[in-house]
Amino acid sequence: MKSTYLLVLLAVVMCFSSCISTKQLTYLQEPENAIDSLIPMRKMQEPYRLQINDLLSIRVKALDQETVGIFNPVGDANLNATGEEKLYNDGFVVDPHGNVRVPSLGEIQVLGYTVEEVRQEIEKRLMADYFKAEANVFVTVKLAGIRYTINGEIGGSGSNIIYRDQVSIMEAIANSGDIKLLGDRSNVVIIRQYPLGQKVHHIDLTQIDAMNSPYYYVQPNDLILINPLPQKSLGFGTDGLSSFTTILAVFSALTTTILLFISLK
Repeated sequence: MKSTYLLVLLAVVMCFSSCISTKQLTYLQEPENAIDSLIPMRKMQEPYRLQINDLLSIRVKALDQETVGIFNPVGDANLNATGEEKLYNDGFVVDPHGNVRVPSLGEIQVLGYTVEEVRQEIEKRLMADYFKAEANVFVTVKLAGIRYTINGEIGGSGSNIIYRDQVSIMEAIANSGDIKLLGDRSNVVIIRQYPLGQKVHHIDLTQIDAMNSPYYYVQPNDLILINPLPQKSLGFGTDGLSSFTTILAVFSALTTTILLFISLK
């Protein structure tokens, strides 16, 4: 009789431990006593500094468009290219030495610079060697989209590119089909590229404070990993009903085995 009670107790404990709670599934949770209020931001997001293999879009405009034509990509060469392919053909890749090669200007060191600093450098060189102030030179430098790779318990794993200047990790996850039911939202892993190598970071997306994390915004070439919850390895089920059904079946099988063993005695 005691063994029966023990088995029932074990089944109940396993049932509750295998269930996934609402808190594990809810993004950006506020404190229980929170009422609609402004979320204080700790500081402005640091501007992104260029890394090797980044792809830049550089455009030069002036009153005399024929003169600036040598600095801009030739459109006729890529009439059939669209989207990412066109950006790849027309963009400027940061080489292993941290340089980009711009027509007539040659190699420009950009590693560790912001896009605004690169724009200022290109504009300064153009004004010094090619144009006068009256030319009204207008230079734009942008990242050719933000590429990231996401794997693990996600609806659509793989590499994606979003054509925005700034992308949050919530937008990246939504763009990839959202985290699956058995994905761990409280410990999302981000492997980020730096000049001296790669670093591993963690962010808890179940807490509202995640919006103040320095890793809340995706950077080019980020690798985002969504690890599974422990419940996946247990294999009992994702909610109370499925867990109870599975454990009840196991309990019934054990009870039947015990009764048969006793009857054979």
